[in-house]
Amino acid sequence: MASALLVSCLYAAPTQELNQQKTVSALSKRYGDRAGLRANAWFKIVNDAKQLTEIDKLEKVNQFFNLFRFIDDQTLWGDSNYWASPMEFIGVNGGDCEDFSIAKYFTLLQLGIPEDKLRITMVKATSLNQYHMVLAYYEKPNSIPLVLDNLDKTIKLATKRKDLLPVYSFNGKQLWLNKERGRGVLAGSSSRLEKWTDLKLRLGVDRLRQPKLNME
Repeated sequence: MASALLVSCLYAAPTQELNQQKTVSALSKRYGDRAGLRANAWFKIVNDAKQLTEIDKLEKVNQFFNLFRFIDDQTLWGDSNYWASPMEFIGVNGGDCEDFSIAKYFTLLQLGIPEDKLRITMVKATSLNQYHMVLAYYEKPNSIPLVLDNLDKTIKLATKRKDLLPVYSFNGKQLWLNKERGRGVLAGSSSRLEKWTDLKLRLGVDRLRQPKLNME
C-alpha cells in the first residue's frame, strides 16, 4: 500500500492475518448480529479461496459482494459521497458502486492477488449516463483487464463492456488517467485522491461509522 498503516488497522498489509473474533465482535456490537454473520461468511471466503487460481478468486469475491444491496450514500450515510471501508460495507449490508469496488479490492489483496494487478476504476456508465466505479484486474501489465462490477455481475473483458468509458483508475500506489479502453497514462501517486487517503485511515474496526439508515 502507499503508506504503512497502524498495527490495529485491519488491512495493515495484504498478507496480515486478521483477528476473526475481534472483527466479528466489533461488527456485531456496532451493527447487530446479522453483521457478525456476514463477517463470518467473509472470513470463510477468504480462508477457503486462498489456494484457488487468481481467476477463481475473482469469481468468488465478485459473487460474494454482489449479493449485497445497492444504496446511495446520501440515503445510507447522510453524505453525498462517502467511501465506506470494507468492514463498514459488510456491517451495514450494502453501499454504492465505490463501496462494492473497494471491498472487492481489499479482499483480493487478502487473497494474495498482487496489488499491481488491481485497479479501482472510475468510468462513465453510458447506460445510466452517470459516473460509476468498478474493479479491474490485469493478468499482465499490458493485458486487457477483466471488469468486476455490481451492475453487470458477470466478470467480462473491458472490451466486452462497451457501456463503460474509463476516466481514471488507481490502486494503493499509483493513479492513472485513462485515454483509451483498458489502458491509462500514469498521473502520479494515488495519495492525490483525498477520499482514498481518508479511507486508508479507517480500514480497521476501531473507527466504524454508524449509518443514517438501518437496512436490516
